[in-house]
Amino acid sequence: MPHIALTTLVVHDYDEAIAFYRDAVGFELAEDTDRGDGSRWVVVRPRGAGAAGTGLLLARAKDGDQRAAVGAQTGGRVGFFLHTEDFAGDHTRMTAAGVRFLEEPRHETYGSVAVFEDLYGNRWDLLQPA
Repeated sequence: MPHIALTTLVVHDYDEAIAFYRDAVGFELAEDTDRGDGSRWVVVRPRGAGAAGTGLLLARAKDGDQRAAVGAQTGGRVGFFLHTEDFAGDHTRMTAAGVRFLEEPRHETYGSVAVFEDLYGNRWDLLQPA
């Protein structure tokens, strides 16, 4: 059955992006391969997602247009949704690791949610579905 394997996230620097997603958000580094031309194939995934789980391809911006898009890939809207089974625990861990939440946690009919920004300003929902 078809599924989305990767979503590209344009970043300024591979290593700072890896550090943020691994150390602050709690993802795992699934692949980091030197492509021989100064670029790398870097994939991070939520812990436990496995090789078949959806991941982020961290792609370093190569020109002015791409650099301008870093952090604004969805025009300021929440563009990424990180589901969790332990909202309170993940919110606490991520806050302690320096993740910037833009609001206090909310408890909606669809679940518990709080919007956070990644290191470039892309907006994410941390969401525990009801």
